[in-house]
Amino acid sequence: MTAFQRVVVLGSTGSIGESTLDVIARHPERMAVYALSAHSRMQRLAEQALASRAAVVVVPDTAARQKFIDAWPGGQPMPEIRVGAQALADTAADPQCDAVMAAIVGAAGLPSALAAARAGKRVLLANKEALVAAGTLFMQAIRDNGAELLPIDSEHNAIFQCLPHQGRADAPHLPAKGVRRLLLTASGGPFRGRDLQDLHDVTPEQACAHPNWSMGRKISVDSATMLNKGLEVIEAHWLFAMPADRIDVVVHPQSVVHSMVEYDDGSVLAQLGQPDMRTPIAYGLGFPDRIESGVGPLDLTRHGRLDFEKPDLARFPCLAHSFTAMRAGQGACVALNAANEVAVEGFLEGRLAYTWIPRVIEAALEWQARQASVTLSSLDDVLALDAEARAFAGNLGLA
Repeated sequence: MTAFQRVVVLGSTGSIGESTLDVIARHPERMAVYALSAHSRMQRLAEQALASRAAVVVVPDTAARQKFIDAWPGGQPMPEIRVGAQALADTAADPQCDAVMAAIVGAAGLPSALAAARAGKRVLLANKEALVAAGTLFMQAIRDNGAELLPIDSEHNAIFQCLPHQGRADAPHLPAKGVRRLLLTASGGPFRGRDLQDLHDVTPEQACAHPNWSMGRKISVDSATMLNKGLEVIEAHWLFAMPADRIDVVVHPQSVVHSMVEYDDGSVLAQLGQPDMRTPIAYGLGFPDRIESGVGPLDLTRHGRLDFEKPDLARFPCLAHSFTAMRAGQGACVALNAANEVAVEGFLEGRLAYTWIPRVIEAALEWQARQASVTLSSLDDVLALDAEARAFAGNLGLA
């Protein structure tokens, strides 16, 4: 059994944060909440902090601080309230915590995830941008500071479960011995079978109606475009030291097989389970033990069949753009992610048609390829390029 863990949950009011708190509450004998953070939902943050007895909460500004105070019930001891982006990074590195759930969506979660890595924490990584935008920096911080990295995305967590862990400490920068390729599964989202001509008119509500998973709006749109799968391909490259030509994507509508590892001898190991994020979260919190997650058993007889097909890149051009960016290098990955965040925001706000999301990304990749070579040797370098790419995407007149 692992030692008692004090956990920081960054992005606690999102779907990953809520599921994390559910798992933690099931195991009071081995873990407890130390700190929580939220960006806007102060009422919910107050409810979570009260229920979990969090010692610290982190909010973005003084206005949010006042909203949290107003939401706090009278007569109860209030947690310490920390304010601002630096407070978020400081809390991720706080000596009072042992593990950090990095679940803030988007590039905003990058500094705090990197701070946790540099502080040598157990990092439960649910933030894609830490690796997509800063894979070199982040993995170097993990190695240099003795941090423990456990992927929480269901696909990467599945691969992690299917890979051998013995002997990896000596060469984490090399692919695991005997592995031929990684197979990331994708549901195909809500538009997998929709006529291509009809995609231009889809609404945010339709794009966010994922058939299998309950997720936030931005991640749901990324799932619909399969940009999320492209980001996961880039993440897999960094997490498992696997080159692009040994990572494949397979559409699996039932979302029962969460990903697979193919070995040189022809064996394929798959991790199966209910489409519930509490399973990978519990695996990360309990590792190397397996602990109760609250997820019910998987009844394969009820599913009856499991289907697999190749992704249609005409329907999902964002996936193709992601492979292009990964092969082009870290700068292109920064541009890919930044342009997508700008485009998805425009779509969710009704300023951009759904089919223009991949066009904005493509334009940003072409823009980045024309730029002078940049060295991304620090977090400031990454954030500067991210800001430039966002400005370019925002000035296209499309988002």
